[in-house]
Amino acid sequence: MSKRLTFLSGAALALCLALPSFADETPNPDTVVATVNGTEITLGHMMLVQQNLPQQYQTLPAEMLFQGILDQIIQQTVLMQAGPEADSRLVRLSVDNERRALKAGEVLQGVADAAVTEDAVKAMFEAKYAAGTNEQEFNASHILVETEEDAKAIIERLKAGEDFATVAKEKSTGPSGPNGGELGWFGPGQMVKPFEDAVAALDVGAISEPVKTQFGWHVIKLNDKRAKAAPTLDEARPEIEAEIERQAIDAKIADLTANASIDKAGSEKIDPALIKQINILLEE
Repeated sequence: MSKRLTFLSGAALALCLALPSFADETPNPDTVVATVNGTEITLGHMMLVQQNLPQQYQTLPAEMLFQGILDQIIQQTVLMQAGPEADSRLVRLSVDNERRALKAGEVLQGVADAAVTEDAVKAMFEAKYAAGTNEQEFNASHILVETEEDAKAIIERLKAGEDFATVAKEKSTGPSGPNGGELGWFGPGQMVKPFEDAVAALDVGAISEPVKTQFGWHVIKLNDKRAKAAPTLDEARPEIEAEIERQAIDAKIADLTANASIDKAGSEKIDPALIKQINILLEE
């Protein structure tokens, strides 16, 4: 998009004056705050500009934004009025895309809002967690060394009866070495996959063969394992609400698409590379 179409002067964001006074009626999005050669600028227009400002402006107090946003819209309006009366292809297509996206977003928001009820949240929570979880958590210790030969030598020492924590303090190059190699409790996805797979294959108290990861060679001891505790409803709520929304939205899109008359024959005649030739939009 051309910078000219999103023009915002530095002066328009200067520290502004006090809020203008309104008429006696309570201001609403349709309240006219200014006119430019007869073109109305409403409070609603200003609200949307504020909503879409970059993050560094979002945190500014409202009184510091009001006049700047109003000045911006006035500048854009006089520039618009100075241009051709008819919209260019670029403007027409941009408006089409924006309108399509906004209306689609409204529909999806409505679908999501209708789907996420307290009953739906509780039902999904029960379905997912009533029997606990299928995941396990592990408590393990490890000794990290540079070579496979070093790892094999350590395993021989452990088989001969030496204490794992003592050997870890002596030999491990990892940050857990001074603590006897203890890693504490961890669940799926918290360790690199070769390490996690090796831990999951061990019985409690067992020691692994050498395990290679990007960090080096590990000798692992599984100290304990347990079923991962199910979360509370409040803990699981954000995840469950997001899943309900996703399922409802996917179902709505699938239903509407299945029942729509869609003909993509025109796309078969188009060279896909044309989609990147944005300059074509500027040719009237």
